[in-house]
Amino acid sequence: MRASGITEQSSVRPNTWPVFNSPHQSPSMSLLVIGTLAYDTVETAFDKRDNALGGSAMYFSLASAFYTKPALVGVVGQDFREEDLAMMRSKGVDCTGVEQVDGKTFRWGGRYEPDWNTRHTTFTELNVLEHFDPKVPEQSRNAKFVFLANAAPAVQARALDQVDAPTFVMADTMNLWLDIALDDLKGLIRRIDGLILNDEEARMLTGEDNLIRAAQQVLGMGPRYVIVKKGEHGAFLMGEGVHFALPAYPVSTVVDPTGAGDCFAGGFMGAVAEADSIEPSVLRRAMVHGTITASFCVQGFSVEDIGSRTRAEIDERYNELLSIVTV
Repeated sequence: MRASGITEQSSVRPNTWPVFNSPHQSPSMSLLVIGTLAYDTVETAFDKRDNALGGSAMYFSLASAFYTKPALVGVVGQDFREEDLAMMRSKGVDCTGVEQVDGKTFRWGGRYEPDWNTRHTTFTELNVLEHFDPKVPEQSRNAKFVFLANAAPAVQARALDQVDAPTFVMADTMNLWLDIALDDLKGLIRRIDGLILNDEEARMLTGEDNLIRAAQQVLGMGPRYVIVKKGEHGAFLMGEGVHFALPAYPVSTVVDPTGAGDCFAGGFMGAVAEADSIEPSVLRRAMVHGTITASFCVQGFSVEDIGSRTRAEIDERYNELLSIVTV
């Protein structure tokens, strides 16, 4: 649910929910995401939304679904709206791994300052997320591409334990885990191929103010690639045989930056899965796709904008951004 570059000051009963299985489900899902589904209350200087669909894995799934059919693993409460799962299913998201348990769905509230760069968390209610123990369905355990969306590093590690020899694993994190679960996070970083984090988190993790040196230090911790997001100033990728920087797409009207970082990751990993490759040229193009999906996300609250887009619109804006940055 965290946008890039933003500074921030029970027992359960499983329910498999078979009605929400993807009609396109295949024995081998190429992209698997483990993370949160939530209801957000978001306030900006201009408007407000209560109980809007959110969560790191939800945003990631919708963005990646432009390119592939992602399999989603997460947990929701008895209050989760059936129409929200049906909407994700209609976009091609396999929701077999979404577990419904007794209790309420994770809820988060945030308020943005007019400059969009400062966000205040107004409340956090973990609810069913407090006891979340990810369960990767059998048909998703051979996924080639895996994204560990923002969650406690121990939860991310337990999910990764259930996947058989993936080709490429990338993880997201946030400043909270740097504060309270640093050892767990460093252990996870040693197991993954790529880490995505924003500029503030890169500095916190490494103690380096210079983001290039910070990225180099992260690479020294084990991953082959690192992406540093810089909000309205774009993002850069460093790693094996590649160093690529890209500005953000120039959005004239920002409505809500919540989920932008997750949509960036979804566009990136979706494009990688579609290409079925991690060649440097593929990763560069994936950075552009991530930038585009994030740009649609910020144009509306929740999924109001990105949920209505088509692949043709994604490709049109992709070409537009290329025309802006190409000499």
